[in-house]
Amino acid sequence: MSALAPLALLVGYLLGSIPFGLLLTKAAGLGDVRSIGSGNIGATNVLRTGRKDIAAATLLLDALKGTAAVLIFAPFSPEAGALAGFAAFLGHIFPVWLKFKGGKGVATFLGCLFGFAWPAGLAFMAIWLAVAYLTKYSSLSALVASALSPLVLWAFGLPTQAALLAVMAAILWVKHKENISRLRAGTEGRIGQKK
Repeated sequence: MSALAPLALLVGYLLGSIPFGLLLTKAAGLGDVRSIGSGNIGATNVLRTGRKDIAAATLLLDALKGTAAVLIFAPFSPEAGALAGFAAFLGHIFPVWLKFKGGKGVATFLGCLFGFAWPAGLAFMAIWLAVAYLTKYSSLSALVASALSPLVLWAFGLPTQAALLAVMAAILWVKHKENISRLRAGTEGRIGQKK
């Protein structure tokens, strides 16, 4: 594990730092996604271009970054897989190519979760959908699902992965501080709400 750790961190980070949202919107002739909406490169902001297909592709690819990082290294060591997933998550949020200004990490978080234990990934999605159905807040759904996910991994007997995921969830919450402020103020946009 100690010999694999640096390689897992490096490969995971480089995978995670691929800015698919930016690359796909530019390839589609939509310009720089960082110039609209929240200014980040994630699927939610890509959706603001009006291209649902590009947003869906961004969501899928950003998730697969996390899954791929975990699955590349997990066969050698579960701990190495966990480190690679953690690094991919950090790479997405702090990509070296974009002066360390990336997305908020929800899709890559979910991708890592599927890599750790696919039933836990399904649990995240079920929690997200339940909260979204009840509240119509996408951000709140992600926050609740991310907070509960480490407990789900712990229940599956994966304490190392659960510990790293708890750190990832804390970072994800920090990245959503503006959403949290709007939720508390009652000004956060709801799913399907017209601007």
